[in-house]
Amino acid sequence: MRISTLRIMIFFLMPLFLLSCTQKEKPSAIAVSYISGNPAESNYIKWLKSVDADLKYYVMNKLPMDSVEIVFDACSGLLLTGGEDVYPGKYGQDADTVKCGEINFLRDSLEFLLIDLAMDHETPVMGVCRGQQILNVAFGGSLIVDIPSEFHSQVYHRCYDWQNCFHDVNVIKGSLLSEISGVGKGNVTTNHHQAVKRLAEPFRVMATSNDGLVESIGWKDTNNKPYLMAVQWHPERMDSTNMLSRPLAEKFLSEARNFSKK
Repeated sequence: MRISTLRIMIFFLMPLFLLSCTQKEKPSAIAVSYISGNPAESNYIKWLKSVDADLKYYVMNKLPMDSVEIVFDACSGLLLTGGEDVYPGKYGQDADTVKCGEINFLRDSLEFLLIDLAMDHETPVMGVCRGQQILNVAFGGSLIVDIPSEFHSQVYHRCYDWQNCFHDVNVIKGSLLSEISGVGKGNVTTNHHQAVKRLAEPFRVMATSNDGLVESIGWKDTNNKPYLMAVQWHPERMDSTNMLSRPLAEKFLSEARNFSKK
């Protein structure tokens, strides 16, 4: 009698167990470092949701600072978004602050904290524009503070009409970016006046523009390190058919799903 009862319980509980296992394959949530306006209208959120319509996310700058670490524990990926200039004092060039546009010191502090948390948790990271720049600074690199005055080029990295500002990038063969995108060259949306100058020691260059400016970075050695991809362009503003846009979101969310299974 007891054995029959046990079998019946297993029969009814097994589907619930399998369902819970299936649900764990989805990322619990993505931590998005900073969005100034309504997150639902953000291109970053739309970009990720074009891959996973049911994706959950937390916009970290919308939280009280003392809640950031607690909420991050529930996340399986970190997206570092574009935006203001990183304070040059963070890489020993305080005097160059006059060349900067807007600086957000609170944002700097928040994103350095998020990067530390991601490394501690081994959480997958995707950096876009400023996201690439602050990753490079966080690991000991420096930035070109103002491309027009420091880096003479015929490539326009920023335009007044930022929605129609594009240039080519060259993807380095054998890099992670090459593996993800499957292309050696592409046309991307750009809007920045700063860029990687001294590359941080743990990173390697994965793409450059035609003038040699760094357009993508990732780990030099991936052993015992979380997934990390950073690009200087704006994949969230690009057509979904562009191989330097949607595949980056797909890979990032795939890595987040893998992380959530651990």
